[in-house]
Amino acid sequence: MRNAARRMVGVLAVVGAGWMGGVAHAGAVFEGAKDEAGAMKVLQLPIRTDGPKSLDPVKGSTTYDNMACAQFYETLMTNSYADPMSFEPLLLAEQPVSEDGGLTWRFKLKDGVYFHDNACFPNGEGREIRTEDVFYSLKRLADDQYELENWWLLKDTIKGFDEYKDEQNKAAEFDYDAPVSGFRKINDKEFEIELKQPVYRFLYILGMFQTSVVPREAVEYYGEDFGFNPVGTGPFILDSWVPKQSLTANVNPNYHPVFYPGRDEWTREDRRNRLHRAAGERVPFVDRIEFTMFPEDQPMWLQFSLGQLGYSQVPEDYFLEAFDKASLELKEEMLEKGVRAQSNRLLDFIFRGFNMEDELLGGYSEEKKALRQAIALAIDLEEINQTFYNGRTIVYDGPIPPGLRGHPEDGRSEAAYRGPNLPLARQKLAQAGYPNGEGLPAIRFYTSQTTLNVEMAEMVKRQLEKINVRFEAIFMDFSSLIEAINKKKAPMFGFAWASDYPDGENNLALFYGPNESPGSNHFNYKRDGFDEMYERILTMGPSEERDAIYEEMRDMVLEDVPYVGSQARQRFYVINPWLINCKPTERYYGWFKYLDVDDSKR
Repeated sequence: MRNAARRMVGVLAVVGAGWMGGVAHAGAVFEGAKDEAGAMKVLQLPIRTDGPKSLDPVKGSTTYDNMACAQFYETLMTNSYADPMSFEPLLLAEQPVSEDGGLTWRFKLKDGVYFHDNACFPNGEGREIRTEDVFYSLKRLADDQYELENWWLLKDTIKGFDEYKDEQNKAAEFDYDAPVSGFRKINDKEFEIELKQPVYRFLYILGMFQTSVVPREAVEYYGEDFGFNPVGTGPFILDSWVPKQSLTANVNPNYHPVFYPGRDEWTREDRRNRLHRAAGERVPFVDRIEFTMFPEDQPMWLQFSLGQLGYSQVPEDYFLEAFDKASLELKEEMLEKGVRAQSNRLLDFIFRGFNMEDELLGGYSEEKKALRQAIALAIDLEEINQTFYNGRTIVYDGPIPPGLRGHPEDGRSEAAYRGPNLPLARQKLAQAGYPNGEGLPAIRFYTSQTTLNVEMAEMVKRQLEKINVRFEAIFMDFSSLIEAINKKKAPMFGFAWASDYPDGENNLALFYGPNESPGSNHFNYKRDGFDEMYERILTMGPSEERDAIYEEMRDMVLEDVPYVGSQARQRFYVINPWLINCKPTERYYGWFKYLDVDDSKR
């Protein structure tokens, strides 16, 4: 039986990380940063759902898994805090290099990077990372005991890796020591990875939290409970995790040297907001970080208003409490409290998806497509935008958000079935075999339980009633929603996808057949022509030729209607005066280590 020898560790309601305090590495101890009185600096932050479902990066897929895991683990590459659209080394000493046009990449690990002190290591002392840790961590993505949830990131990418995956998953026991021809060790700190062919997104993948570097000792020591006992190289060490309620962590005393961005890296506006004032200082600045999960927005907004959270996304229901609708400027009462605002346009894909394998809503015949087209034509996204987002989302056609190549001009494509167009919707409904809605079962729609989603579902229900289509919303917490979608149990479902990196290929990957659930293709969409074009664009850099293929793929998806959409949000944040260095971003979640607190301003 595979992994039968793994040590099993009991999981409590509150789970500690097994940190062996007091152990230090010579020359590596990081003292943290107390305030002037020597008191601990504690940072309180929100997670705007029921939070992560696991603290094991290979099991993660959501923003909230990312938000938690990024505090404990690190990747080879990362986004820059000053400029989140740019990439820089994190666990690497320097940028990766390729001398053969992106076929073979050479990497050099940073010196002085240690895993957390933990009971899984001899004497509880974390060891320095090495080449084997990188290879081991990537191999975990290929192990089907983790349900291959993130295998799509590296599928058909690294030489010999797909063959290794297939061989090991057929074997009695998965052999992590078996070689992969594309993994070549030079020494403990240097290695090469050879690809099957140059893949434009490869370095982006090495900045995604699912490819975080983990120690084999911890995975084997904790077994199935590793997801409750994270051991990485990150700036914080788990103190406690009460699933769906709270997560706390203390500073890693052996965190390797990482420094706040230099003054010249910040924009003029950032410098006006004094984001540059910690330039060049070593991070993290706080001793402890405390997350609270908020499945509902009202308690989060109340805690922020009372000064108990450092920052908050501004829920739509409370937008006009903080901002003037016309100017989008903070209201005077907020300014009097010292609150600061930040906003950014998300690489956002809000949709209502169909399971293309569902007996009622799936399929590719003209009749099956006509049913989905009818539903799309009856839904009025602009009414949803005006009612629930104060008109601030961008409604657009296709899965590629504004700002990326492949996004249609003015957001419109002739291939789209964008509503409202009720006469055509009724015509399509009859073509699907349900004239005037007769004989059509209720459409079962799965989404997360929030006040906003309940109200939005009522609007969609009302819109579909105009063509006599019944709509039944099923609400659940976010982690249960993702689990249901991953298991293909949701006929129709809704959430948002934030692009992992700034390239439309990432969004087109959501419709690539081999990425079907539990991979990123939650729609379980499968079209041979689409898949062939996707495999072609993987090796292409930005060009007019690639743009043309993006557009063809986009319009193929629009014709088949595996989802109703799309919308992109402008995210607004409010920041309490005691939180320093805060420039919220959703490009990545390793930025909390740059935050500082001034308790005199609480």
